[in-house]
Amino acid sequence: MSLNRREMLRLGAMGAAGAILTTASSSVLGQVTLPSQAGATPLPQTPLVPQVQPLLAPGGINPQLFAKAKAALDQHKIYARDFIGIVDFDKPSQDPRFSVVDLRSGEVETFRVAHGRGSDPDHSGFLERFSNDFGSHASSNGTYTTGDYYQGKYGLSMKTRGLDWSNNNAEPRAIVIHNAWYAEPEMIGIHGKLGRSEGCFAFSREDQWKVMRKLAGGRMIYADKLATA
Repeated sequence: MSLNRREMLRLGAMGAAGAILTTASSSVLGQVTLPSQAGATPLPQTPLVPQVQPLLAPGGINPQLFAKAKAALDQHKIYARDFIGIVDFDKPSQDPRFSVVDLRSGEVETFRVAHGRGSDPDHSGFLERFSNDFGSHASSNGTYTTGDYYQGKYGLSMKTRGLDWSNNNAEPRAIVIHNAWYAEPEMIGIHGKLGRSEGCFAFSREDQWKVMRKLAGGRMIYADKLATA
């Protein structure tokens, strides 16, 4: 059956419209970028922030001082690693500042200890300076190990040996662990501070026994004042 001219024009217009819709649809789909397609823009990611582990130390010991003591234990290859002594000379003599640390359990005992009069010439109760010199009557900083017992001016005492350049005269200077009347707790009530030694680690009589009992036999003592470092 033949189509008249009007019918042919109508069908032609419908075909053209369909072609336009098909082309438009293809064009729109061609602009869609799927995440899986190559070259797709990646989604923004939150940058990873490294977790910084805080320095830890047992029993309220200054973490930096504890880290230095542990490093000294390794540096000097000290065999005994159950108990160590750490002296924080940033603290005044009225405060317990000699810590005996059980490295196995983390338990800590703290004691008052006197410093040398050459380290505190004004007798303020604070250590102001260290010295390794003979005749300085000052405390020395650094790594020590405990030595032999002996009977001295203050009764049973214990020798020490200095392992660093800052305290290597400890043994010939007779820097030892002993008790003293000026290190008894009554001094705090009377003077607000302990008396001064000639550079030795001077304790009350009761505390001296506790310290020597745990640190005898070549165990380490580390003494320092980080404010001067």
